Amino acid sequence: MAETDKDDLVTIIDEEEGIPDIPGILPLMPVRDVVIFTDMLLPLFVGRKKSIRAVEESVGKDGLLFLATQKDPNTEDPQPDEIFEVGTVGRILRLLKLPDGRAKTLVQGICKARITRYVRKSGFYRVKLETIDETPMEEVDIEIEALMRNVREYSEKILALRGELSTDVNTILESIENPGKLADLVASNLKLKIEESQEILEIVDPVERLKKVNELLSREMNLSAIQAKIQSEVKDEISKNQRDYFLREQMRAIHRELGEADDKTREIEEYQDKIRKARMPKEAREEALKQLRRLEQMHSDSAEATIVRTYLDWMVEVPWSKSTRDMLDIEYARKVLDREHYGLEKIKDRILEFLSVRKLNPKTKGPILCFVGPPGVGKTSLGQAIAKAMKRKFVRLSLGGIHDEAEIRGHRRTYIGALPGRIIQGLKQSKVNNPVFMMDEIDKLGSDFRGDPSSALLEALDPEQNGAFSDHYLNQPFDLSKVMFILTANLTDTIPSALLDRMEVIHLSGYTEEEKAAIADRHLVPRQVKENGLSGKRIRFSQGVIDLMINEYTQEAGVRNLEREIGSICRKVARKIAEGKAKSCQVTCRNLARFLGPPKYMPEMDKEESQVGLATGLAWTHVGGEVLYVETTLMPGKGELILTGQLGEVMQESARAALSYAKTHQKRLKIQRNLFERYDIHIHVPAGAIPKDGPSAGIAMATALISALTGRAVDQDVAMTGEITLRGRVLPIGGLKEKALGALRGNVYTVVIPEKNRKELSEIPANVKRKLKFITVGHMDEVLGAALKPVPRRKTAAKRKTSGGKAKPGPKTAPPPA
Repeated sequence: MAETDKDDLVTIIDEEEGIPDIPGILPLMPVRDVVIFTDMLLPLFVGRKKSIRAVEESVGKDGLLFLATQKDPNTEDPQPDEIFEVGTVGRILRLLKLPDGRAKTLVQGICKARITRYVRKSGFYRVKLETIDETPMEEVDIEIEALMRNVREYSEKILALRGELSTDVNTILESIENPGKLADLVASNLKLKIEESQEILEIVDPVERLKKVNELLSREMNLSAIQAKIQSEVKDEISKNQRDYFLREQMRAIHRELGEADDKTREIEEYQDKIRKARMPKEAREEALKQLRRLEQMHSDSAEATIVRTYLDWMVEVPWSKSTRDMLDIEYARKVLDREHYGLEKIKDRILEFLSVRKLNPKTKGPILCFVGPPGVGKTSLGQAIAKAMKRKFVRLSLGGIHDEAEIRGHRRTYIGALPGRIIQGLKQSKVNNPVFMMDEIDKLGSDFRGDPSSALLEALDPEQNGAFSDHYLNQPFDLSKVMFILTANLTDTIPSALLDRMEVIHLSGYTEEEKAAIADRHLVPRQVKENGLSGKRIRFSQGVIDLMINEYTQEAGVRNLEREIGSICRKVARKIAEGKAKSCQVTCRNLARFLGPPKYMPEMDKEESQVGLATGLAWTHVGGEVLYVETTLMPGKGELILTGQLGEVMQESARAALSYAKTHQKRLKIQRNLFERYDIHIHVPAGAIPKDGPSAGIAMATALISALTGRAVDQDVAMTGEITLRGRVLPIGGLKEKALGALRGNVYTVVIPEKNRKELSEIPANVKRKLKFITVGHMDEVLGAALKPVPRRKTAAKRKTSGGKAKPGPKTAPPPA
């Protein structure tokens, strides 16, 4: 560093002098990267020509100049709009001219001021100022004193974390009693952004300024603590890694001297043995050996080595060639299926057909079955029974709510925490490559920005493609053709058509009362008795109790709620026995209400006599068939059609079609003339809180409407299902078996169905057909003939007297019903 002469060091103002009077116009020196506060003592290097001229101008007069921060520190020649208006009037205490033309100054802030006008812009800036006086304070109260103490403590802690705390600093902080000066001192020593420091400088109220500083101190305290923690952890980790490295090298040297293999060598040998025993395909074995060679060259504790180990663990644990031997005894399989499940003959026949084909052709591919039916009919347990009958392992996967494609295909190994998909995970869990793999709730798959899981299932569930299923994690083809996939769903509407096309759909309808009673006797009651710690001697169900529970305490297609009610009775009996109040208990029809309370399900409407305008329809839902009531009434109006009961667009169109049919055939149906112009028609489907839609309620709406228009009552023992056209034709419907069971549960024994559904009657169980009477119809006239009762005869007076004493005949046409 070059030396300077003593003449170059100029003292402008003695430090002991007081604050001079501030002129109205002062030279301006823009500063960058720093905001100067009052009483702040700061050395500045001055290099720009304008700034050097401003300093020389100040030194030539009273040593005062205005210091304002420029908004962009990279601007070499800031314009007036690029300089903050509020700054600090400073005085130059020392000036040192450097050989390169620059100057080093020592400045001290005196007071805050604001630029009101630029007086001179050529050469250097001269500005007219307006000093800013702080808000005076009467006294320092307890709240301000607490705030000042908090600021001091924060400052000391931050300086301690930085290693800059000393006794002198504590003394300076404790000696300041003015809130504004304390705020300025702390703010000038914080590492703040220019905008934050300028915001503090512009706050006039000293208390508000101190509060702002306290807020920034709190943030800086957290940042400093986290920074110190990170530095400490990094230092400790580096020290630990170095220590571990030296110890391992010493261990290896010792093992080499003793002629023993170290841990890494043993690990490599174990993986080689596992790869050999896994009997992988050629491509998979080559990839596993390639990754093993990479692992051998890596450091044992590196992150990459952990990823390779996890991949090799999956490769050697996936059952590439392990499989179970199928039990192909058809008679044995029949006995197992009959023991585990009551009824369901169609599904049992399909399983026995597969076993028969497998017995004749061992290389046949596994079927892709999809069981569709309402909840509680035994879809999942049927899959378990199939696995028992074939003596295969059973794996279950719930697909409900899955949105990510990687859940099926797996994640790429480049992601942290990557894993194979659920299919490969299930095969690893079963330890064989030919389990019965059940995927529940296929109709509840979702899709979002992460992909479409149903598309990923297309390859796995296609018998022509799943022989080389590719998982993203393994990145090797895996043979899924030996897996027997069974899927379950409540309905097929939400399953993508491409996926549905690859599956063999088997529909499971609900159970009849006799089937439910048989299932309860064979399976539900023994299971609940055992699970609740009882025995046949301690609890007995009288004859008829199960039937009463089915009719009055459950209303479902399956038997899930029935099992819950049986379990509830068993728990109450177990409590009585545990408390010593009874040694055994018999459940009868009389005391059933004491266990389960009053009946939960009663007839929805009074069915003692047939009513006008009330028709019984049949609906299909995802929980089975149900009885649907349609009400129609007339009221004086202008011929409007009112539809209520949360009807969907299809049912609303059915109601309008029924009205059009009635208007078209008004004369033939013997409907009063001008009735449509004088009365409003209101069609309502009860249970208004439940949305309803579907193309099978047309004839029920038309029957209820024509009943109200003609005054003929609808037979309460007749239920109907079918869609109507404008010409009166009755169109076929779906779900006939479920609707027939729903009618039976609703105690309706005559069902009107479309003629084109006659062929489906063969699929209905014989015991159901014995209880129900099916009437097939092709036109609306046939429906009305089967459902409407004749008009009751009225007793009419031969003559009615008038005011003139003459008799007049009664009206020829009855008035519309209310």
